[in-house]
Amino acid sequence: MGRLIRNEWIKIFKRPGTYVMIGLLILMTGVFAGFTKYDESRQKDTPNWRQVVQAENAQYENTLKEATEISKDHKAYLEGQIKVNEYRLANNVPIDTKTSTLSFIEENSSLLSFAGLFMIIIAGGIVAGEYSWGTIKMLLIRPISRPKILLSKYAAVVLFGLFMIAILFVVSALIGAVLFGSSSHSAVHLAYEGGKVVEQNMIVYLSKVYLLKSIDVFMLATMAFMISAVFRSSSLAIGISLFLLFVGSNVTMLIAMKYDWAKYLLFANTNLMQYEEGQTLVDGMTIGFSITVLVIYYLVFQLLAFFTFAKRDVAA
Repeated sequence: MGRLIRNEWIKIFKRPGTYVMIGLLILMTGVFAGFTKYDESRQKDTPNWRQVVQAENAQYENTLKEATEISKDHKAYLEGQIKVNEYRLANNVPIDTKTSTLSFIEENSSLLSFAGLFMIIIAGGIVAGEYSWGTIKMLLIRPISRPKILLSKYAAVVLFGLFMIAILFVVSALIGAVLFGSSSHSAVHLAYEGGKVVEQNMIVYLSKVYLLKSIDVFMLATMAFMISAVFRSSSLAIGISLFLLFVGSNVTMLIAMKYDWAKYLLFANTNLMQYEEGQTLVDGMTIGFSITVLVIYYLVFQLLAFFTFAKRDVAA
């Protein structure tokens, strides 16, 4: 199995387009850092962190007082943020009022969709490409079962996705260290859990943010992989998946405004950060519910891909 995955990995990196994708991801990270540094250079005064925290609490309290249709989850989130800020003020735990390396890494998590775009391109072509290039027969005559062949291809897609996320994380850290420097203020992340404020290691927190924000990317890559295996069309797989990547969440949000059954849709559950931020798409949703829905969709995608690939006749 390991040899099959290695062979698929080699195939991916034999394509010049792979290096173009890596280069574009690094370039986007650098451009984002450049704009951030430029915006900060235009700021004449650095605000006092205590004033910033106090202003945030005033805003949260005002929202709790005036909002008439605030959800229970969002109310709990705002109350938790007030407790966190009160803890900061009482224990003198400052926030960064300017960008640091760690805060830049967190801000750069917005580029995960860009990294996911490249993962989807690989997933959409890794099976369909064998048919279009005419190499599928040579692949299947080997004394290896079809499920193992397909599994090795999917494993290569997942590893490539993790590789791109790691590049984004590491390059963000390197560029952030050069342009913004480190700050002891951002070394600790405060969270409100179990009715009390707890201190978390910032690296652990950032890893969790990157993991939660990449769920939708991995689900769409799995969908692209399934379409590639079922319909043998890389353009169809990539096109549908990229379309859903950019508009799926917005369409789901519009449906959720009118219908509660929207919570069963894929894109109502891919954003697990909604539970960190206390703003669930549909009232009553829980992280356990979303994970269950995601597992069901994932199994459906995989069953369709493996069943079709195992049964398809490629002799003609």
